[in-house]
Amino acid sequence: MKRALATAILTTTIMVAMFSQETSKRRYLNIPRSVTATQLPFSDAVLVGNTLYLSGRLGVDQKTGIPPADINEEIKLLLDGFKAILAEANMTMDNLVQVQVFCPDLTLYDKFNAAYRTYFTKDFPARAFIGSGPLLRGAHFEMLGIAAKE
Repeated sequence: MKRALATAILTTTIMVAMFSQETSKRRYLNIPRSVTATQLPFSDAVLVGNTLYLSGRLGVDQKTGIPPADINEEIKLLLDGFKAILAEANMTMDNLVQVQVFCPDLTLYDKFNAAYRTYFTKDFPARAFIGSGPLLRGAHFEMLGIAAKE
């Protein structure tokens, strides 16, 4: 748990440093959210120059705001949500350069990977799959990442 917290703090520190060095205009991106999540105090992603910083995302049903009972459906909702945010910045999953996945049940690692690999057409981004405590709304996964246009 301490390692996961240290990783998250380091990533945040690096992102803040990158933001402060950029001189390009920032573009804040959001896609429709569930009724229960419409007032969250953060953007789905922020585009600075050619780099997109994607906030943590859960695989939740847009009508209920909670993850479906089927793990595979939760993974699909999560990855499809990531694809939708990337599309708003004219990017694809192949533009991801770094991804972090938080999961309270590490036995789901192989199941997540089986679906995850189908979302890429070329090389995979750098990734950490981090064991965590309970996630919001009872989710099994939360994913965040950084994408860049070439």
